[in-house]
Amino acid sequence: MSHLRFKEVEVAFNRAPVKVDIPSDPPSRYYAEKVFDRKKMFEYLPRDTYQAVTRAIDEKAPLDRELAHDVAKAMKQWALDHGVTHYTHWFHPLTDGTAEKHDSFIEHDGKDGVIEEFDGKMLVQQEPDASSFPNGGIRNTFEARGYSAWDISSPAFIHDNTLCIPTIFIAYSGESLDYKTPLLRALNSIDRAGTAVAQLFDPEVKHVISYLGWEQEYFLVDEALYAARPDLVMTGRTLMGHESAKNQQLEDHYFGAIPMRVEEFMLDLEIECHRLGIPVKTRHNEVAPNQFELAPIYEETNLANDHNLLLMSVMAQVARRHHFRVLLHEKPFAGINGSGKHNNWSLGTDTGVQLFKPGKTAKENLQFITFLSCVMAAVHRYNGLLKASIASATNAHRLGGNEAPPAIISMFLGTQLSRVLRSLVDDDRDDNLNFGSRAGLNLEMSQIPELMVDNTDRNRTSPFAFTGNRFEFRAVGSSANCASAMLALNAAVAQQLMWFRSSVDRSMADGAGQDEAILAEVKRLLKQSCPVHFDGNGYSDEWKAEAARRGLDCETSVPRIIDNYLRPEVVEMFSETGVLTQVELEARNEVKWEMYVKKVQIEARVLGDLALNHILPVATRYQSVLLDNVYKIKTLFVPEKFERMAAPDLDMIEKISCHIQAIKEQVSEMVENRKVANRIDELRTRANAYHDTVAPLLETIRYHVDKLELMVDDEMWPLPKYRELLFIR
Repeated sequence: MSHLRFKEVEVAFNRAPVKVDIPSDPPSRYYAEKVFDRKKMFEYLPRDTYQAVTRAIDEKAPLDRELAHDVAKAMKQWALDHGVTHYTHWFHPLTDGTAEKHDSFIEHDGKDGVIEEFDGKMLVQQEPDASSFPNGGIRNTFEARGYSAWDISSPAFIHDNTLCIPTIFIAYSGESLDYKTPLLRALNSIDRAGTAVAQLFDPEVKHVISYLGWEQEYFLVDEALYAARPDLVMTGRTLMGHESAKNQQLEDHYFGAIPMRVEEFMLDLEIECHRLGIPVKTRHNEVAPNQFELAPIYEETNLANDHNLLLMSVMAQVARRHHFRVLLHEKPFAGINGSGKHNNWSLGTDTGVQLFKPGKTAKENLQFITFLSCVMAAVHRYNGLLKASIASATNAHRLGGNEAPPAIISMFLGTQLSRVLRSLVDDDRDDNLNFGSRAGLNLEMSQIPELMVDNTDRNRTSPFAFTGNRFEFRAVGSSANCASAMLALNAAVAQQLMWFRSSVDRSMADGAGQDEAILAEVKRLLKQSCPVHFDGNGYSDEWKAEAARRGLDCETSVPRIIDNYLRPEVVEMFSETGVLTQVELEARNEVKWEMYVKKVQIEARVLGDLALNHILPVATRYQSVLLDNVYKIKTLFVPEKFERMAAPDLDMIEKISCHIQAIKEQVSEMVENRKVANRIDELRTRANAYHDTVAPLLETIRYHVDKLELMVDDEMWPLPKYRELLFIR
């Protein structure tokens, strides 16, 4: 094993960058060339069909099924023109990934040959096996039928010579089995509710649109080193490994010069993304060694989410071309920062107004405060649900440490905005609601122009922060499907907007003026939601105690956090907004508890195997070397010299024995605890048992393995170490 390790390290450190074939045209020329967007539809569709399809997309209306045949015919011709041979319905099952079943275009032509065929029925609907995906009991093993149905709002695209059609995925009985279906319902709900409130300020508003800008953090590891780490291959993270003497403590990696191999990978990835219509814009080194970030221009939330899922797939492919493996696990390495996927969320109207952006007039600012207060009220009321929406076995390793948002959902607003809201609540307000313009900051250096300071600073310890014209939901994990957080957030805010409009209408019916009614409800919501507002250090122990006093959800156990989905007020909210039924919620919780169990179970099995079959034999072998040395010293030297000369080896032998014994005992205990937990039928109880009795042993076993890593001869150690994994040459 040690010979293999050093061979893999040598291969990794001596790789040359893979040169990328850079297009001669700028990105604007080949952007979205693999997407059946409006430009392609205009070219391939009959004019009346094109107008009907774009009208249905813009007005969020269903498309006449009779037109689907024309669309399918055009889509097929466009795909064939690009050398495509297969098509697939591309959907998002409850696995945080994507799924696809490929069918070729060929059909019998009746003359012993074949023709390429793709009609409206094939476009609109396909039938994947619904019982083979996580479904929480909605589908039995013998009840296989499920349907994928075309989402016209997200354009089809070509990936790997296959025409991919974004779809929803539902059971034969009608329940959603995916993330896209409830996300679309949530977006429709916030559109209706937000429009009703926005029309108080501008009757011309027809739609309110939810926008998302994700920031994808990830690690890169050389594929040779990755292959030599079974824990990375099987679980996506290192289950053992002592920290490197140098990691991120010098703070020299963040925004530093990008390694040449990585820059070639990034360039290749960006070209692929642009061809697929993914508007990636920003790239940089992140805080930890080998950690990087990619971020796009903001898009409508459903499309942005599709693009993020597609990106994760494309990243893995492009990385292989450059002899890398992408790690999207939230905490692949202990002792350094993990990876998140910040979700920058905002709302806007079809008239071009950003609803979270302070305005220049009192009316604009009243609208801004209205939507802000509704968001605050929703986040306060459903802070437990929002935490559940980002909770997972993998994200649990990242949240709560002094590197990522705490496992308590609070809102950061910034000094100026907090002052304005406080004056409103205290009835010491400025009737003009003037937020002022951005202040100038003169650095008094002649070569540096005056900088414009934003109305709010940033707070990296806040899980839900206002950042000028949007909210940044920072607690989302790097491997997650953004839809989980976005459907919960949009649904919760939609309900609050519905309540807001109803309250204002009642007040106006009782004789209050519109502005008076709006302001009264705004003030009530601000007072009610004060406990969720926190601008301080979210890492401090004082905040944890204060959050508990404020009544915020402070639970840290993932299985118990998931309980929030089935709280009566949450079930009622999802029902009122039409996003998820109680049956769907119960099924999703079953899936989440089962997924938690399986991930911890896999990690426990992998760690037990590595510890017993890889680490202990090497530790025992090295201990034998030390024992042999002690025996030789004893035969060569008199007792007085022997005791002095053999003391270090004897001490090391004793320590190794202690760690070996501890590992054997704890692995045995972990196996027994798994057996006990596996006999529990009820999934929630089983998940809690895994959390309470199995997961803690992963860390205690790791402690002893990592101690052995520091003692055993480096040439004998079987696995690549952190110092080798974390520094790309």
